[in-house]
Amino acid sequence: MTDAMLLGGVEAGGTKFICAVGKHPAEIIERASIATTTPDETLGAVCDFFSSMSETHGPLKAIGVGAFGPVDLSQRSKTYGQILSTPKAKWRNADILTPLRLRMGGSLSLDTDVNCALLGEARYGAGEGEKNIAYVTIGTGVGAGLMINGDIVHGESHPELGHMFVPKHPIDADFAGVCDYHRDRCVEGLASGPAIMARHGVKADEIPEEDPVWRAVAYYISILCMNVFLCVSPAKIILGGGVMQRSHLFDMIRHAFAESLNDYYGARSFRSLDEFIVPARLGGNAGVVGAMTMAAERTSL
Repeated sequence: MTDAMLLGGVEAGGTKFICAVGKHPAEIIERASIATTTPDETLGAVCDFFSSMSETHGPLKAIGVGAFGPVDLSQRSKTYGQILSTPKAKWRNADILTPLRLRMGGSLSLDTDVNCALLGEARYGAGEGEKNIAYVTIGTGVGAGLMINGDIVHGESHPELGHMFVPKHPIDADFAGVCDYHRDRCVEGLASGPAIMARHGVKADEIPEEDPVWRAVAYYISILCMNVFLCVSPAKIILGGGVMQRSHLFDMIRHAFAESLNDYYGARSFRSLDEFIVPARLGGNAGVVGAMTMAAERTSL
């Protein structure tokens, strides 16, 4: 990267789009939050932000976009760059790349929002120095990204670990879940921010730490972590997103993880669960830092 290069990043979330520019991914010059309303309105505002930044700071050489999903990541596909069967009805089949391409030009890179957050944390955050990492975000939805031997995992599309099926906690015997596709069978339907709110009618940050709901939420997240650990054996599992701002959850998740694992892999030496299941270090900037990192690395600038 050169001193003259300006990078753009977009974390396209279901609630808001975070946009940023900088001459290095870890050095954001300006940042903006744009509400996720309709595709035309939101993407128009994103383009306006980058146009303004170009006038102020110089031309953008590359923009990285991390999108909520499911999103078509196959460049061989006719629907590349489109949001697919999202519960957000107005965004189904929305093309998030073409407006940027038409107005901004330059190099565009696309991945999921959680994969970009994973990349940001791997390069500059809690996963720095590690090659095998899982990043899980628990917020409006639940998603996870995997880095194995330094590479982010993609298949024909992208993993959707937030929709992993999990056994219900006894506390939730009568809870119907909130996932539009799986109701009370998947982690997103049971542990996301909307799932927590559905139980009490208030947001997660208004619920006391001693409320029984947190035992159930910690249990579901721990099962996801255990399955990820057993499948791909990461060196660290990084937890981010709005729900994980309730920091008391970390000890609960670690305890439930150890209880579920039941000393399987007993010979495997964890540095400690405090160092294995860890909070994201970049906080609300993980996704946009990762998007800028992707833009830089994919264009070899």
